[in-house]
Amino acid sequence: MKRIDLNCDMGEMPEAVSDGTQESLMPYFTSVNIACGGHAGDQQMMEATIKQALRRHVAIGAHPGYADREHFGRIELNIPPQTIADSVFEQVRTLAEIAARCGATVAHVKPHGALYDQAAKNAEIARAIADGVARWRRDAILVGLAGSRVLDVFRAAGFRAAAEAFADRRYEADGSLRSRRFDDALIRDPEEAARQALRIVETASVLSAGGSQVAVDAQTICIHGETPGAREIAAAVGDTLRNARIELKPLSE
Repeated sequence: MKRIDLNCDMGEMPEAVSDGTQESLMPYFTSVNIACGGHAGDQQMMEATIKQALRRHVAIGAHPGYADREHFGRIELNIPPQTIADSVFEQVRTLAEIAARCGATVAHVKPHGALYDQAAKNAEIARAIADGVARWRRDAILVGLAGSRVLDVFRAAGFRAAAEAFADRRYEADGSLRSRRFDDALIRDPEEAARQALRIVETASVLSAGGSQVAVDAQTICIHGETPGAREIAAAVGDTLRNARIELKPLSE
């Protein structure tokens, strides 16, 4: 039986954390990536999100990003690798310490936004991320874009690397994600997102924005919590995969 992890970025929006919106999404996922104070989040939000994940029996990961809250960590920055490593370490360590107090474990690390995108293309940035995580722990799973060089860098640094694909994002022909500056960068239709997720698992591919086939061999699929209609998308994706006899399991199992 084929298997896949479904993940979602969380702990990024205070109102979603406090009003129940975020927790209501969690049953649709097997893993969550929690913002840890860089692009979003604070210690109170981290603790609340961790406790929600524990109640819903969802695996916990860290989601470090550039410390650029004004742009939600989505603007590429030109900063030294050492600074990136220091920031990643501090963010992951903070989340891990809060998780430990809650009786939880941080199983994986997935970079956010521009840091994620740059690491997929820039080995120096990818190594900086790995260096930062290594200061904390070397047995964590590092998540990166399927088909990109970041996975080789993570493995060379001694980590288990998990390739990630996206149900709610469109791709370019080279395997990169379509920039959010384009109106069609997001897939908002639940059925289309579900078809893309099933295609990822069954054929290790997606169709690019231009209609060409792109190789995407992934162990985890992301649906963004802030995508319009995220709950409906997550429900459609989960139902479609389960109906196809695909097992949904966190990366850590």
